[in-house]
Amino acid sequence: MSLPKKKWWKEDVVYQIYPRSFKDSKGDGLGDIQGIISKVPYLKELGVDVIWLSPHFDSPNADNGYDIRDYEKVMEEFGTMEDFDTLLKDLNNSGIKLIIDLVVNHSSDEHRWFQESKKSLDNPYRDYYIWRSGKEGKAPSNWPSFFGGSAWEYDKTTDQYYLHYFAKKQPDLNWENEDLRKEVYQIMKFWLDKGVSGFRMDVIPLISKHQDFKDMSVAELPHPETIYASGPRLHEFLQEMHAEVLSKYDVMTVGEAFGVTETIMNNMTDERRDELDLAFIFDIVRIGRDNWVQNEWSLPELKSLFQEQNNTDQFHWPTVFVNNHDNPRSVSKFGCDDPKYRDMSAKLLAILTLTQKGTPFLYQGEELGMTNYNFTSFDEFDDVEIRGNYDQVLESGVTKEAYLQELNKSSRDHSRTPMQWSNTKQAGFTEADKSWLVVNPNYTEINVEDQQSKEQSVLNFYKKLLQFRKGKDDLIYGDYKDLDPEHAKVFAYTRTGVKETYAIILNMSSDALEFSFDLHEHHFTLALTIGEEPLGTVAHKNVKLQPWDGHVYVSKNKL
Repeated sequence: MSLPKKKWWKEDVVYQIYPRSFKDSKGDGLGDIQGIISKVPYLKELGVDVIWLSPHFDSPNADNGYDIRDYEKVMEEFGTMEDFDTLLKDLNNSGIKLIIDLVVNHSSDEHRWFQESKKSLDNPYRDYYIWRSGKEGKAPSNWPSFFGGSAWEYDKTTDQYYLHYFAKKQPDLNWENEDLRKEVYQIMKFWLDKGVSGFRMDVIPLISKHQDFKDMSVAELPHPETIYASGPRLHEFLQEMHAEVLSKYDVMTVGEAFGVTETIMNNMTDERRDELDLAFIFDIVRIGRDNWVQNEWSLPELKSLFQEQNNTDQFHWPTVFVNNHDNPRSVSKFGCDDPKYRDMSAKLLAILTLTQKGTPFLYQGEELGMTNYNFTSFDEFDDVEIRGNYDQVLESGVTKEAYLQELNKSSRDHSRTPMQWSNTKQAGFTEADKSWLVVNPNYTEINVEDQQSKEQSVLNFYKKLLQFRKGKDDLIYGDYKDLDPEHAKVFAYTRTGVKETYAIILNMSSDALEFSFDLHEHHFTLALTIGEEPLGTVAHKNVKLQPWDGHVYVSKNKL
């Protein structure tokens, strides 16, 4: 057995906080840093090791903080730098590390660099962004924005267009400019010197651009990310970043590997290449997705994606997640929304996420089994992507009703509804009469306060499972094997380490059934279960499973 090199970020569990939706301390309907500080004891009790804080920087909020106006200032709505320093200190005192977002493919158009860049063709900051002249009175190319319309925006001051892969208020930075790169590295050092433990790097593969900016073909236009994520200097830029900054700190880096090929992703995260530690690939969380349409998918398809993620050598390490701020709630997609099985399926997804090979990333509310919200009108959505694409979608012949129906399965706003702390007004998220985004009305059934007092709650199951995982090197680093890839309802796999082997049997259906598996002379005993079977029960070849049931067995290896 060739075991991967041990690293703290391979063993730790990361918990993502979306600040505006976590906890409001000021009563203005918007979450803030003081709100997060007030919940540090909750995070410690939960048992997570690392917090990933979504953007907290000064921003005009065209895209909920992913449009940064000042990289070294805290968003006024969230608080002050003193608040951030207190949060970092409190987390560290609780044994929890903090990583933050690094959003450097683009900035806000209100950033001082861009304000200077647009003034004249010879401004010193002109080449911090990507400017091109039009062609025959039109944009330089047919490149589309992810948020609708052209990726080029005309500016009459200099009679040129600037590039923006996302909203027009998010101009792309020009990484070909060495001075720009040095500025980025100084920003990274500023936060690392404060004591943060690393970065989640937003759409990082997009920083390298094809400099010819030639038109896309008809076949390429529906998925421009395949072009945007294949720039020629990506690995060079990442290796320079590592040499100039990351190599000097004991930190973790995880790149949002949007649109990359398997080769690019493998090169980005190869430990021998000194680029990034980890990458988020979206094949699992976006299974069945085609843009905003959510198609049906099968369990064998899902299992094959987990298998692909495990088909790596000791120089690569996967990430494991089924939820984040850019995807709908995991219980609604992978589990069962029916209240009869909702809690069971939420616990099953906890086992799946925390016993796979890779660094687990949890998203706020996942530990409660929070679900999608049923949007009834387009006025309820906040997402800039929906607003940007609305006219384009309807012009294509899709009805409002059909579009809304699909968004109720696929929208990013499902994961952004406020955290459900109690069954009081606004789910205990805010004292205001209205929050920045609608609160899911099922907060009366799903909330922290209620689950803390119930031994068999989803929250307490997460606590138990997180504690169970700690220090178990064989579960964390062990080899992965799918026991029955084609089974339509059961996801069963083993994790084989040096001293112990774990067998995980998950019934991902609403049917009671039996699952047969070869014990291979292992003496498996039940170590953790969703159901009521007593712990320590010896596994037999035929395992009986209730709907959305899950068992974790352990066996000592014969040495």
